[in-house]
Amino acid sequence: MGCMDISPYRGLCGFCVSVFKWLPVVVISGIVSWSYYAYVVHLCIITVESDIERVGLLVGYHVAVTLFLLSYWRTVWTRPGDIPKRFSLTADELDSVEGSETDEQQRRMLEQIVIDKDLPVAMRTIQGAVRYCEKCAHIKPDRAHHCSVCGSCVLKMDHHCPWVNNCVAFNNYKFFILFLFYGLIYCVFIALSSLKYFLRFWTGSMDGHGHGKFHILFLFFVSAMFSISLCSLLGYHIHLVLNNRTTLEEFRAPVFRRGPDKEGFSLGKRANLAEVFGDTWWRMFFPVFSSFGDGLTFPQRFSEDPELGQSRQGGGTVALVEQHPPLVVKT
Repeated sequence: MGCMDISPYRGLCGFCVSVFKWLPVVVISGIVSWSYYAYVVHLCIITVESDIERVGLLVGYHVAVTLFLLSYWRTVWTRPGDIPKRFSLTADELDSVEGSETDEQQRRMLEQIVIDKDLPVAMRTIQGAVRYCEKCAHIKPDRAHHCSVCGSCVLKMDHHCPWVNNCVAFNNYKFFILFLFYGLIYCVFIALSSLKYFLRFWTGSMDGHGHGKFHILFLFFVSAMFSISLCSLLGYHIHLVLNNRTTLEEFRAPVFRRGPDKEGFSLGKRANLAEVFGDTWWRMFFPVFSSFGDGLTFPQRFSEDPELGQSRQGGGTVALVEQHPPLVVKT
């Protein structure tokens, strides 16, 4: 189950909020259910006269709707990515960090906690400090963010999508892209295959009776409308995948020891694509998890050596923006 079972609200208020958050999913399910009835019954069975055309449309439709629904429900029910317990801060550690007198003292304390716990974190705040969440009481792994809707931090958070009542993040981002992709194919298939009958009903050259005519006319309008919106949204996320960014990183560049770097995780178009979809071509198009990594660490355009305060790219060495004094490493 996704992050929809975690809510910052409690009691009757929490129950009402949880029910309300499911409404968009119910709406999507209702539209798909109606479109199935309208397409299969009123278009294919009642309106289409050719048996060959009817079979072809039914086969194509069921392939498209199956892949679309599998991708959609995997996006809905897959947990986006929980923060491991080893990133948690104890009550004493959190009190010490929150009670720091200066930003420099807090920064050094967080750096020491990261070293003591041996946590693989490269991202920093704009002030150069290790990122942590005071609400969830843990160090934030790279690319993790706190979702105010779910009330928790999630790994490689992209955004919270009300249409799936879940965060789109590390574990279900591939499923979300496939949901958009197969949703677009589903809508385009319906729009193109119903266009001929839509024009005939619209111009009056074909007899239609009451509700059957309404279903086919409305089916074309709805599928065409959703095709436009899904096309733009899919195009935007393809852009993000090819540049290895999340929606949050598109608006605010990730910050490292060397400073902000919007291309910090970009490894080239092909490698960026493989990081989300995997390197097995046939698995790329099916809603099965094939993304690289564990959601905690990610390859970077520059590899950093925190002890030397340097970053390397292609064998060269680039000095970081800010040098930090050495920390005490416990053995």
